[in-house]
Amino acid sequence: MAQTPPATIWHRASDVLRTEIGDDAFGSWLAPAALRAAMDGRLWLVTHTGVARDWVRRNAWRRIDELWSRYDPDGRPLGLISRLEFEGDAETAQAPAPVDEIAAPAPAALDSARARSAMPLKACFSFDTFVTGPSNEFACAMARRVASWADGHFNPVVFHGPYGFGKTHLLQALAAEAMRTAPRRKVVYLTAERFMSSFVRALMERQMAAFKDELRSADLLLIDDIQFIGGKQSTQEELFHTLASLMENDRRVVFSADRPAAALTELDGRLRSHLSAGLLCAVEPADRALRLGILDRKLQILGGHHGFTAALRPEVMAFLADRFVDSVREMEGALNILIAQAGAEAISLNLDAAQRLLRPHLRGGPEKRVTVDDIQKAAAEHFGLKQADLISERRTRAVARPRQAAMWLAKQLTTRSLPDIGRRFGGRDHTTVLHAVRRIDELRAADAQLARDLEALLRKLGA
Repeated sequence: MAQTPPATIWHRASDVLRTEIGDDAFGSWLAPAALRAAMDGRLWLVTHTGVARDWVRRNAWRRIDELWSRYDPDGRPLGLISRLEFEGDAETAQAPAPVDEIAAPAPAALDSARARSAMPLKACFSFDTFVTGPSNEFACAMARRVASWADGHFNPVVFHGPYGFGKTHLLQALAAEAMRTAPRRKVVYLTAERFMSSFVRALMERQMAAFKDELRSADLLLIDDIQFIGGKQSTQEELFHTLASLMENDRRVVFSADRPAAALTELDGRLRSHLSAGLLCAVEPADRALRLGILDRKLQILGGHHGFTAALRPEVMAFLADRFVDSVREMEGALNILIAQAGAEAISLNLDAAQRLLRPHLRGGPEKRVTVDDIQKAAAEHFGLKQADLISERRTRAVARPRQAAMWLAKQLTTRSLPDIGRRFGGRDHTTVLHAVRRIDELRAADAQLARDLEALLRKLGA
């Protein structure tokens, strides 16, 4: 009878362990571990750090040994060792079998689980599927340079721009390519939310040494949406020291944010200064040609799943590209709706039929009256702010002008009175709203950028 493959034994044991110790503990300490084999046939469970090895030995090794014995009828022994010990021990490490020959997990899952807080990467977020244009060419070129581990790199690199134009796509493509190019280097991709939750959990479990070790030993650390750490003082402090440690040791750091570093006023001054000293790469709103290119690429993918290769009618493609100026995600979502509802017949839809299918799903359509809240959300997203900024007491130009624009839109698109609009913008009086409306009316003719902003917001709100 053939021996049971070690990968099968470990996967069976892992299913039981995940249930018994919980997803958080398993994901933090055991998910990154993998089976390795030495030339003499010995099998080792290799943890990603020595701290993880010690945790497993204290909290789970007895149970792992029981499960291994249960699922391995051949009684092969399993040892526990850290990656550093495995790779540094001449006897153990001679001609080790590749990880995927033994553990055989999906490659993306293997690579993304190389640190405590690492997250899986989406296969669809690659450089091959990232459509470039004037608004993102430089950012994409720099992402490819970082992913190639080229010498003379900038540190840190910060990709910034409004939501929905590809920052997450770019970061995940960078991470995946970096791991493919140098599989033995440690790459950690995190969202800011995961960084914060992992930090809090480490504090509660008194595992801060492990948390620090696993992040500061990364060769490349990527954190998405760094602005969400703003206001969390202890988390910012830890991120600052992590960033300083990585840079001091010439490790690479990449962040994304919804604004340039200097505009991230909610971040600690020292952290903001470090970010500003790096390479800032804007991912700007896509122009019409790029939006059409993104639609073409998305349509090729969807067409492959639904059995058609032709494009939508030009007028339908133009409608989608023009209707969703401020969010590529929303544009792709509208295309998804058309294909999901019409399937292969979507290629024959005329503009009226396409609009009819989309109308129930479009914000600001005829069936939905625009509200002040809708306007605030749209303006905040367009200008890279939080909705709370528009009703706050902040008077910097970066906030005051978008607030005036939102007040102007509220006056144009709703039936609310000036006092009522003022109340919805942080309790301001009607004279403030009147001043904002008059000021925007004056500037529209002289400020081409403001005129484009207002036009985009009106289109987005369905006006």
